[in-house]
This record gives sequence, structure tokens and C-alpha cells, in this order.
Amino acid sequence: MSSEEEWNAPGQFDPQTDPEEQRVIHACLDSYQTYRRAAHYNVTHTRRQSFYSLPSAHWSLLAEAPFSLLASLDAVDDAIDANADVAEAIFLSNLQSMGGQEGPWCGRATPGDMTKAQSTLRQMYRDWSAEGAAEREASYAPVLAALEAEFASVPASAREGVRVLVPGAGLGRLVLETCLRGFSVEGNEISYHQLMASAFILNHTAHARQFALYPWADKFSNHASRAHQLQRVMIPDVHPAAALEASSADKNVHAFERMSMAAADFCVYYKEPANAAAFDAVTTVFFIDTAPNLIAYIETIRHCLKPGGVWINLGPLLWHFENEAPGSNKDGPATGGTANLGIAESGSFELTDDEVVLLVQRLGFTLERRESQSLQTGYISDPRSMLTNTYRPSFWIARKLPDQGPAQHA
Repeated sequence: MSSEEEWNAPGQFDPQTDPEEQRVIHACLDSYQTYRRAAHYNVTHTRRQSFYSLPSAHWSLLAEAPFSLLASLDAVDDAIDANADVAEAIFLSNLQSMGGQEGPWCGRATPGDMTKAQSTLRQMYRDWSAEGAAEREASYAPVLAALEAEFASVPASAREGVRVLVPGAGLGRLVLETCLRGFSVEGNEISYHQLMASAFILNHTAHARQFALYPWADKFSNHASRAHQLQRVMIPDVHPAAALEASSADKNVHAFERMSMAAADFCVYYKEPANAAAFDAVTTVFFIDTAPNLIAYIETIRHCLKPGGVWINLGPLLWHFENEAPGSNKDGPATGGTANLGIAESGSFELTDDEVVLLVQRLGFTLERRESQSLQTGYISDPRSMLTNTYRPSFWIARKLPDQGPAQHA
């Protein structure tokens, strides 16, 4: 997609007006720029040091075939270089979008920023490789099928009037798939690491299978074989711009005009008056458990949905703030001085799946469908690993009741 055709970004503000915002952006840029050096040091250099600290007879044995551990570390270094090519492409594309400034980000990344860059690269496996299709099918397909069933009476060629919001859009694959089906879709994401990576994939890749990625190379545990650790996948599995162009042939409005991303705190931006009753549907996938205060999320969704609008949810309840203080998440856009601090507000709680559904109904929705724990999926999971984590996510569909004044909290 050319720079003239990049998807729009409503909800963004000028980060130059906020010093804290500049710090977060620069730390994110630095984490991608320095990924190569940091990964080589942390993943292979330290392991070579530990290897040579063994008794000489031991390391000599392990250096020989069939173990060849030093050769394996060399292969991991090559894989790190391939991953670093992706990281640096993300860095350069976003630097260009920000005007090509020189140097203010250098040295800003913290260890936490480096971890986020590493995990974001691995997430490319889930959203943008052919090998990640099974996870996408389990997580996205039920949501997309429910969305199409809800608007089955509207031909795909004329769905531009149906507005869909995707909070927690991550690397943008669900946003893309929604747009390909004819809907007008707006993604929302707070993490700059995710925003920069999705902007790169959606706007700046030249063709499908452009980059090699080794999602498991930096992990050394629970591999049945070294070949599994060094699995290569090619990303993106589809070229977003070409897919959007092809899907627009029979649509009233071109896909480039129907897809956008809001870089903002969900509970701040979508509670603004301009977003009142703005969307026909909200789809949340592996999202609601990112809330320290789920009531704030539900109120925000209720505010931005039209009366009678549908909320389609799929995901587990791995409450992100269970073991950390609320307000510690400062990974994305600031609140622009507003009194509403969004995800940074104090207080948190955790509910069971049954309690979540009850809360949704208490706060202005009627539940129309529920499939609890009938689905199974991993999340950025190596299917050949000796240790796999399987989620049994809850899947439900709720409809916003007609407005009857402020919701009454029990």
C-alpha cells in the first residue's frame, strides 16, 4: 500500500505535545532498532559463555556431532538476524512515517520494551503466517461468521454502511479480514509496539512471503528436535494491499476507504461524545481480560454501540492486572490531559466467566448466544512443543438494549 493509501488513523494526537508520549514512542522505536544486538547478546552470547564454563571434556563432547551445540548456536544467530531484519523494517517504516528524525530514541528502550518487541515479532506467527492459520481459524472464524450472520441481509457489496469496531486490534489481521468482507471497520490499539508492527505489515510490505521469521529460535526449552526450534515461517502469508485491492472489485466503496486504526486508550477515546452510538457491531477477541476494571470496558462498548447493536466476544479470562498494580500499563497513547485516565485508573477486580456474563447483562445488554469452553485454541503456541498451553475461550453474543438513561449498578 502506498503512503497515499495508508489506512487512516482517527483518534491520534500530536505526540510532540506530550513529553511522556515522546518517551514511550522513542523507547518503542529503540527496542526495534536495537533488537539485533540485544538478542545476539541475551540469547547466544550468554549461552556460549555458559557453555565454555563447563568442564572442557564436557563441552568438547557437546561440541561434536551428533550434538553440535556450537553449530546450533550459530544457526540461532542466523535466525536472530532474520528476525532482526523484520524488526529493523518496522523501525525504518515508522521512522519514515514520523518524519525521519535522527537519534532522540537512542538508548531509550528498557528491558520491558525489548521483551515487548520480542513478543510482538513472535505474534507475527499467529496473525501473519500460514502456519498460524489454525489459531486464527479458532479465534477469528467464529467471530467473523457471527458478524456475517448478523448482517446477512446486507449484500457484501453494500456493507460499507455497517461500522464495526475491533478493540485490542493487535497486529491487525482481524481488522483486515473484517474489511475484506465488505464492512467499514475501525481497529483500536494502545500498544505502540503493536501499532508500529501492524502499520508496517498493512502499509509497507511489498508482497506476500516477503520476510523469513523464526518464531521459536530464542526459546531453548521443550523442543523435540533442533529443527523445531529453528522452524522458519514466511510473513505476511497474504499481501494486505493486494488483498484489499482484489476485494474491492465488487464493492461500492474501496477497502482503503473502509479501514482505519485509532491509536488511543479504548476507555478514553470511545467514551467521547463523537463516538456515541457510532458503531453497529463491536468484536472483541482475547481482549476483555486486559481490563483492570471490566465495568469501564462494558460501559465504553455500550456508549459507542448503536441501540440494538451487537457485541461479539471470544476469549479467555487471563486477567492481565491480577499480579500487578493498575496504572502501571503505559505502553501507548496518553489521555491528552483528560480527567478520564482510561486503563490507568486505579482499582481492579477479576471475575469468573459466569460473573462476566451476568455483569454484561446487568449493564445494558441482553445475551443472545453463549458457548462456554466448547472451543479450544493456543495463543502464539508452537504445536510441536513438548509443552503447550490450550485455552478454552468463552464465546458469546450480546445485544445492546435501547437506552434507558444511565445504567444502574447493583
